Amino acid sequence: MSDMYVVTGAGPVGWTVAKQLVQQGRQVRILTRSGSGPEHPLIERISGDAMDPAVVGGALAGAKAVFHCIHGSAYTAQAWRAELPAAEQAVLKAAREAGAVVVFPEGLYSYSEPDRVMTEDSPRRAVGGKRGVRTELLQAREASPTPTVSVVSGDFFGPRVRMAHGGERMVAPIMAGKNVSVVGSSRQPHSFTFVPDLARAMIAAADSPSAWNAVWHAPTGPAITQKELASAFAAAAGQPAPKVRVLPGWTLRAAALISADTRELAEMLYQFERPFVMDSAASEAMLGVSHTPLETAAAATVEWWRQQG
Repeated sequence: MSDMYVVTGAGPVGWTVAKQLVQQGRQVRILTRSGSGPEHPLIERISGDAMDPAVVGGALAGAKAVFHCIHGSAYTAQAWRAELPAAEQAVLKAAREAGAVVVFPEGLYSYSEPDRVMTEDSPRRAVGGKRGVRTELLQAREASPTPTVSVVSGDFFGPRVRMAHGGERMVAPIMAGKNVSVVGSSRQPHSFTFVPDLARAMIAAADSPSAWNAVWHAPTGPAITQKELASAFAAAAGQPAPKVRVLPGWTLRAAALISADTRELAEMLYQFERPFVMDSAASEAMLGVSHTPLETAAAATVEWWRQQG
């Protein structure tokens, strides 16, 4: 019997990991609440709750590696704390019984010195809110007897990415020849990661036992401004560079006083009001992967949006 690779979640990351695995001829099992995921002869789709130990234990039986790609039901610290730790512990326990490594996609939330260029050795001790939840998750993975790998990305973009700063709020209006709105600043350097590059790094990490029990960075190109990202999408779409309207931080902070949703966004404003830069050179060397050039990544992103009509 061929090795089995399990993916939990079929959002942009989980879907892309599964597709890349089957393109390499690997057998994949996807666990989601709805039983969704890409259709392919090498993919088995299972519906179930990733927080249910019995469901997870069955899904992970015989797994060589697990790619845990679920996210919270809402973009709030409350939802994350209520849902994510229990799901991760269920997966870690089942993976240990199966003898599998667990690979997690991770963000830059936990980095406690974000004004400096963030590397794999940077401190990850952020506290409070969503940042604190991510710190706690990383600490729990480190304490687990199950082998784990966390692969950190910047804000990502690419095929299947909708709810993101480089997603529908930017690509859809550009393709319609409209202007775009961004938060914080349009001129501060910011690290954006192409989702297929994150997926390739996660698979490479799973295949490299010497990379386990560590935090690595997904291949990420030089930091660019939100204005530059918008211009790259426009060029790929054959549209003129759009005017970029900025929603300044003070307006979001004011709205956060009465809007819970805006409050969650305002918590992350520090990422867009100042340089927010990660470096992936060490990880690219360790994992043998590299980032996709911006022009190529933007073209692939625009093409996927075209296919959606």
